[in-house]
Amino acid sequence: MLPPGTEDVLAPASEHDTGEAAAAPGGARHAAPPRSRPSPWNRRRDRVAAALITVVVLVAGVLVWAFSDQRATSHELADPPAALPPAPASVPASLQEIWQAESPATPVPVSEDSSVVTGSGGEVTGRDPLTGDVRWRYARDLELCTVAGAWSRALAVYHKDTGCSEVTQLDPSTGRRTAQRNGDAELNTRLVSDGGHVTTTGKHLLNTWRNDLVKSLEYGEVFPKVNPEKQPREGCTYGTVAAGAGEVGVIEDCPGEQNARLTVLKAAGEEADEPEEVFSTVLPDPSAWLVAMSGDTVAVALPQRRQLALYGSKGEQLAAYPLDVPAADLQRAPEGGVVPTAKGADNIYWFTGSSTVALSRKDLTPQWTLDGTRGPGAMFAGQYVVPIEGGLAVVDEGTGSTVRTVGVDRHGYRGQVQLASAGPVLLEQRGGTLVALR
Repeated sequence: MLPPGTEDVLAPASEHDTGEAAAAPGGARHAAPPRSRPSPWNRRRDRVAAALITVVVLVAGVLVWAFSDQRATSHELADPPAALPPAPASVPASLQEIWQAESPATPVPVSEDSSVVTGSGGEVTGRDPLTGDVRWRYARDLELCTVAGAWSRALAVYHKDTGCSEVTQLDPSTGRRTAQRNGDAELNTRLVSDGGHVTTTGKHLLNTWRNDLVKSLEYGEVFPKVNPEKQPREGCTYGTVAAGAGEVGVIEDCPGEQNARLTVLKAAGEEADEPEEVFSTVLPDPSAWLVAMSGDTVAVALPQRRQLALYGSKGEQLAAYPLDVPAADLQRAPEGGVVPTAKGADNIYWFTGSSTVALSRKDLTPQWTLDGTRGPGAMFAGQYVVPIEGGLAVVDEGTGSTVRTVGVDRHGYRGQVQLASAGPVLLEQRGGTLVALR
C-alpha cells in the first residue's frame, strides 16, 4: 500500500488502457505498436467488385477490337522494289500481253513508283509491272468505290454507310499506310487531281484534300449544316469536274437558271467550309461538260451548239471552236463526272467517245482531231500512243498524223481503253480488267 499521491510504476497497465504507453522495467516508457487497420481488399465484397470491374474492362476491350477497323483490315507489306528497266527508245514494233488482273475499281491504270496498283472487291494490291505478281496487299471488309494515284501514292476510297466515306493513302512501293481519313464522298465518286490537291466528284457535294488528306474545300450540300450561309448557292446539282493549278472547276445546274453554270473555286481557301470562288458564270447552253483546265483557261464543251468554248480567269469567254465529232459523242454524259483526258508533252487529249481531240497545254486551243480512236492515249517510250481498233496508233503530237500502228489483240473487247506506262510496260485498262503489254 503506497502513500497517497504516490504512483506505482510497477503496476500493470489496465487491459482497457489502449491510449497510454505501458511501463517498462526500470521506469522507461515505450509506445505501444499501433493497431493495423484491415485492408479493404480483404473483404469479400471488395474482391468481388474488383473482379467485376476487370471483367467489364476486358469485355469492352474485346468488343472494341471485334468491331474495329483494325480487325476488319488485312495488311501485307513488302520491301521496296528494285528499279524498273527503262522504257525503250521508241514504241516497239509489236506488243504482247504479259499479264492481266481484275481491277474494276481503277477507271484508269494506276502506275506509281515502280508499282502497278489494282483494286477489286475490298482489296488493293501492289504488283510487279513486269510479272503481275502481288507484292503487297491491303484489304477491308468494305467494297471499294474507286482507286487512283496522286502525289506518288495510291488512294483507295471505300464504301461505308451511305457513301464513299473511308479514304486510305498507301505507299505504292511497300503498301504502307501513310494517311487515312473519313470523308463525305458520294457513291460512284471519281478522284480528280491537279497535282497538289485531289477532289471527289458528286451530284451534290465536292470534297478536296491536300496530300496529307486534310480537307481543304467542301462545296455543296455540307452535312451537318452548321453554317448554311457559307455556301454561295443551294439546291444545285453538279455535272463534270476538272482541276488545274490549285483550282477546281465544276458545271452546275441551279434552280431558276435555264442554262448550265461554270464555277471555278480555289482548291484551298482560308476555311475549308467557306468556298472561295475565282468566278462563276452562266453558260450559253443548257448542258455543258467541263473538259480541261490549264493555266488561266477553262475548256467547256457545249453540246447543243456543237462548240468547244474557252473561258478566262474572270469567267469571260475567250473563244469558241466548232466540234467536228459525231452528234452521238455529245449526247452521252461522261461517267463519274469526269471527261476522259490525258496529258502529253505538248497537248491535253480529250476522248469524245469516238475521236481524240488535241488541246494545246498552253491555252487549250484545239490543235487537231484523230477519228476512230478508243481512248485519249498516253505517253510511252517518248512517243504519244492512242488506242485504236485492233491496236495502237503512234501519233505526231504536233500534227496529229499517224507515224505507224502497232497491232494489239484485245480478244474481242470493244469498249473504251485507258492507257498508262510503267518503265518498259504499257498498261491498258479495258473495262474492269487491267492488261500489261510488252
